Amino acid sequence: MGSSLHIKEIFTKKEIQRFIRFPDKLYSGNRYYVPGIKRVELQTLSIENNPAFEFCRARYWLAIREGTIVGRIAGIINEKYNEEYRIKYARFGWLDFVNDFEVLLSLLNAVENWAKREHMDYIHGPLGFTSFDSSGILIEGFYEMPTSFAHYNFPYYSDLLEQAGYEKEVDWVEYNVIVPATIPERFESGSELVKKRYGLKSAELHNKKDLLKYSDELFRLLNLEYKNIYSFSELTDKQGQLYKKQFISILRPEFISIVLDSEDRVVAFGITIPSLTKAQQKIKGKLFPFGFVKILYALRVNDTVDTLLIAVKKDYQNKGVNGIIFKDIINSLIRNGISNIESNRELENNIKINNLWNKFEHRQHKRTRCYKKKLK
Repeated sequence: MGSSLHIKEIFTKKEIQRFIRFPDKLYSGNRYYVPGIKRVELQTLSIENNPAFEFCRARYWLAIREGTIVGRIAGIINEKYNEEYRIKYARFGWLDFVNDFEVLLSLLNAVENWAKREHMDYIHGPLGFTSFDSSGILIEGFYEMPTSFAHYNFPYYSDLLEQAGYEKEVDWVEYNVIVPATIPERFESGSELVKKRYGLKSAELHNKKDLLKYSDELFRLLNLEYKNIYSFSELTDKQGQLYKKQFISILRPEFISIVLDSEDRVVAFGITIPSLTKAQQKIKGKLFPFGFVKILYALRVNDTVDTLLIAVKKDYQNKGVNGIIFKDIINSLIRNGISNIESNRELENNIKINNLWNKFEHRQHKRTRCYKKKLK
């Protein structure tokens, strides 16, 4: 049976659509699997539509046994990231496979051999083109609901990857946070004190037009403050425009905090979004013909939000500015009947962010890992 396994590199749109749909079959009936939005995934993997291909190269493979897809993988080389850190790393991503070591090993061999031909020294992953793509292997929290943009996997993934010679590079952790009934007085007063001391204020955000007014500044601050975060590469203007289109429709201004200085310049921001996890499960990744309706409903009626991004300008770090962001957002969550916050993946050694949750009832319930291997 094993001898019938073969690895097929794919190129056509039809093949890539099969690549995208494979996890739906693999995780069929699993209550914790959240299908990605097929339209967005196709755009991400398309050289014509993803501006990351201006500095990335990618190849895609399927593992096929007796005519049935049993695994998939992508290989990526992010030239900008390699140049910035003076390294020669390839990435693997979009990894899914049946519980069969031969399948995994064959997929990894395809990527590794390509990476060697491209003169890379290491391979790591799962990672995407950018930090906005799904990353990491889930190693804790298999019976917890993922956030809207996380990728679920079975427990055997990590065991087989380690059997294939891959070792831990970094871990990300996730938290569930209970929204308090009221904001503690010391939190309110502390936030106001920080505003007064540094001449800061919260931007008034009434609609998406107000958000767009600050969007370019948000991306500039993101590039500035995330540049030393693991696997991040600076976003280009074209990428910024793409993410505006992808995300602006699902943002609710009241769940966002933008902190301004006395000259109305952005010095910090925090973004949360209503959880789309259950809606995505219902629509099975398809926006048409009725998927949009369920997504819009989840944006309006929900008891959970996912954190998306937070950034504070270097000059204002360790000065309590995070408290302003949290006060703004938590107050809005209370007013809107939100009871739970699901944090997106945070590096386990990012103490500043991890400590923010200590002010609230919380639990660390999920952990994901990026693996690394030296290429011989």
